[in-house]
Amino acid sequence: MADSTLDAKGLNCPLPILKAKKALKALEVGQTLEILSTDPGSIADFASFCKTTGNELMESGEDGDTYTFLIKKA
Repeated sequence: MADSTLDAKGLNCPLPILKAKKALKALEVGQTLEILSTDPGSIADFASFCKTTGNELMESGEDGDTYTFLIKKA
């Protein structure tokens, strides 16, 4: 279970990333953020975001038209 959840459904790039960045700032190191998105581009965006920022993309998945990401704050 994530420490925090961000519902970014209906938002297009770069808004899911920007909102996730802001939400991660509020978390302590080691806590997790679950992100829900409907933007297909978010798959590559969150992989790249985590690689760039050093945060860990623990899981990603797809359920219908909703993409789910679980990021652990570094």
